[in-house]
Amino acid sequence: MSSIQSPKLSIMVSSTVYGSEDVLDRIFDMLTSFGYEVWMSHKGTLPVSSHRSAFENCLEGVRRASIFLGIIGTRYGSGTDSTNPRSLSIAHQELRLAIELNKPRWLLAHENILTARTLLSKLGYEGIDGRKSLRLKRSDVLEDLRLIDMYEEAIFDRLPLSERAGNWVQKIHSGDDAGRFVLSQFFRQQEVLAFVEEHFSSGNPHQEGQAKR
Repeated sequence: MSSIQSPKLSIMVSSTVYGSEDVLDRIFDMLTSFGYEVWMSHKGTLPVSSHRSAFENCLEGVRRASIFLGIIGTRYGSGTDSTNPRSLSIAHQELRLAIELNKPRWLLAHENILTARTLLSKLGYEGIDGRKSLRLKRSDVLEDLRLIDMYEEAIFDRLPLSERAGNWVQKIHSGDDAGRFVLSQFFRQQEVLAFVEEHFSSGNPHQEGQAKR
């Protein structure tokens, strides 16, 4: 008697590399051991097409993957225009696309981002408009204020609390923290598959409502 195997879920891991190598290595090893197909530029497993730019391949990965796993670290990432201080990194645009598509997503953010956001808010620099006049000196603690922008977009900061469905972002300090989250969320692939099919299948009213935002 032959058995029909369930499809393997593909996970697109955001293209955050510098400063997050240990976290990415641990996540890749764990997810592959759980049986997922992991698309990660850091490991060279992202499906690429020679007629697309590196940037376009990353965004196509977000579109095609079953799941998006976003990591907001202390480095903003590559792909920005040096002449435009408000241009977006590849990782930032991946996050925006995942939200726009209402992609099934799990997100991690370094605790430095949350600490900096709270401190700036208490000093009167609240929200992206409040931080617009600030110029941050680059450091390993926090490289760019647009990292806070990413976090606020991920938690739907501009929406009323009652409308913030899908806004969970897990705070992490180390690779151990990231590992615990990945283990608890992705260890049972069949449960993840059932969740994705239930909440993000075509025609799901929850999905349609989020996509309009």
